Order: sequence, then C-alpha cells, then structure tokens
Amino acid sequence: MHFPIFSTLTVLAFITGKVDLKLVDLTHILGPSPPNWPGDPPYIFTILYRQQFDDYWYELNKFETVEHIGTHLDAPAHFSEGSKRVHEIPMEKLAGPGVIINVKAKVAENLDYQVSKDDLEAWESKHNKTIPNGSVVIMNSGWSSKFPNASLLFGTETPDNASTFHFPGWKKESVDWLITERFVNAIGVDTPSTDFGQSATFPVHQRLGKGNVPGVELVANLDSIPEYGSTIYVAVIRIYEGSGGPARVFATFQENEDDDEDSESESDSETSEESVSE
Repeated sequence: MHFPIFSTLTVLAFITGKVDLKLVDLTHILGPSPPNWPGDPPYIFTILYRQQFDDYWYELNKFETVEHIGTHLDAPAHFSEGSKRVHEIPMEKLAGPGVIINVKAKVAENLDYQVSKDDLEAWESKHNKTIPNGSVVIMNSGWSSKFPNASLLFGTETPDNASTFHFPGWKKESVDWLITERFVNAIGVDTPSTDFGQSATFPVHQRLGKGNVPGVELVANLDSIPEYGSTIYVAVIRIYEGSGGPARVFATFQENEDDDEDSESESDSETSEESVSE
C-alpha cells in the first residue's frame, strides 16, 4: 500500500481554509558546528559573498558536509549493497502517518535501551489500532534536547571514540516486525543512530537496508506532535547516488478543537478564581 503524499486533511486545509492544520518542524538547525560521527570530516560553511553592490545586496555561500549529519535520512544503500540510493527512493516512501513510540521513562533507567516489540504492541493497545501501513515510525526517547552538544548526544565524555557511546535505539527484531508485519515507510529516532550506541555491527541499519526502508536520524521536537494523528514528511535532498542526506523533516496534524476549548475554559476558570480572590 502506498500512502499519498498529501493527505485528505492537508488538501482540504489548502483548498477550503477550514481545517486548523498545525505544522511542526522536526529538524535541527544544521550548523555552525554540528556533531558528527568519529572519522567523518567536519561540516564547513564558507561565506563567498555577503555585501552591497551598486544597486543590490548579494549573499552566496558554500557548504561541505558528509551526507549523514544533523537531521538526516539514511538511504537503504547506506548499509546494503544493491539497495536504493537517495535518488531512487519513491516520494511515497518519504511520507506517512506519524507513529511516535514514547520510551522516555525506560530510557531514563537505561541509556542503552532498545525499542522492543512489546513497546510497539503497547502503542497499538493504548491507541486501539494497528500501526498503519505506510507509517513513519519514530522513537521518542527525549534525546533531542541534547543536540548539538556532542558529549551529551553520544552519551560519553569521549565523543571521538564510538566504543564509548551510550544512547538508545531500535532492536533489530522490532524493526523486522515493522517491515514484515506493518509494512512501514520509514523508521526513525531522535538519537544519532537507529542502532543503539553500543552497537558494533549495526544490525538495524543492515535490516533497514535489506528491506529498502529508509531510516531517519536526529529527529527533533517530537514532544510537539501527537503519538498518533499526524502526517510526517521527510524532505531529503535528492542527491544522485547518495547513501543519505540532510532532510527537512516536518509534521502536520489537525488541532484538537476540544483541547482548545478545554484550555479556554480552564483559563476562564482561573480568571474567575483570581477575580474572586481579589
């Protein structure tokens, strides 16, 4: 099943203007010195022009970067020979119903936590629905607040040594289940890797690659969207032959009018109480 790039809700919002559609950016700012994986060359931003000419102002810059830095997409080819590279990924695989797996409480007790199938079944039980085909499923571990501090992000005082990394990720078995039983479009994390920090062989990356399922890493602001009910878009730069690339990840969802009314009622109640006390 292919999930349409623009949901019915989105189309109605733009055509009629009657749907209160909220847009949330899930992307970290790239620069000025974003953390990168040990051994990768650093991000370099160079100003070429930033000046006034006779009749106009003109700016032009250049930047040099590896593909896998900041909020970015891993193409299946990243860890699987013969799988799709960035320019070959169909557009419909870069969007889908947002499914946010909140494991913040478990990560607070174990920095090396890996999202389990039990976590996925718990989500389905809580929301009384199966994870939809074509979903973009993202782990929310509460990790995004650590960006761009490299020591915090990689969970170590030696961020140049990958063997010391401690951060959460996915279990291979969970990813396999999402691919074979729920037919998801993409799987992501708010950490530097879909594999947890202590992984040495990257089995999740390998499984995603063999399944031709993109991975999304270093996703931001996940607390700003609902666990279910959004549409997530992964707008990666379409790099020819790319194994990945920086992406502008964002979500849309309909504002809950009942929540707004409740908030207004609570505000009115508080105002009334303050008036009485005065």
